[in-house]
Amino acid sequence: GLGPTQPFYDPASLELCRKMSENVDIVEQEYEALVQDHESKFQSVTSMNYDSGWKTLVLFYNGHRIQDFPYHLCPVTTSILESVPLAGRIAGFNRQQPQSGIPNHTDGNNMWLTCQMGIKVPDPPTSAQITVGPDTQHWERGQCLLYDTTYRHETFNSHKTQERVVMHVDFFNTIAMTTKEIEVLQYIYSIREQFMKAEGVSKVG
Repeated sequence: GLGPTQPFYDPASLELCRKMSENVDIVEQEYEALVQDHESKFQSVTSMNYDSGWKTLVLFYNGHRIQDFPYHLCPVTTSILESVPLAGRIAGFNRQQPQSGIPNHTDGNNMWLTCQMGIKVPDPPTSAQITVGPDTQHWERGQCLLYDTTYRHETFNSHKTQERVVMHVDFFNTIAMTTKEIEVLQYIYSIREQFMKAEGVSKVG
């Protein structure tokens, strides 16, 4: 069950992070293929004030594949994402434009953790940072940051011309919860999603 929490976790503790880092070159190639053919699929996040250039290419929503998404362009990325219990949020690629950031905020619960791996990182890497609770870290290409979004957190890309791109994964907290606990939560969320869709709510977060 859920016990003591912390802002950042050691990514070496998770197989997911190892897979992501080992395949960073392929993941970047697949990202470029998606950008080349489907850049229009990048969407601005609208749940809060993200007008500053934060965009997301969603590969999985609420743990499910997206209808009509070109998964044939990103088979390795897709395989990595499907190797973990994806949470009721998103998995995909996030872009942060130069001179922009996400304001300080907190998310709903620590049943989920977030992992982000640097795909394209400004030079120097210290240009792009994330602060979670009292701690600040920077993205590096091929390296994962693993953190708990129930802590207040914010990001900023201070570079004048270079964007920051990360592979983003929201997943059930496999560090704190057992497989059985996660399966029960997945079942509860699936029932909730069915109910919300029956009520005409297309986006269930």
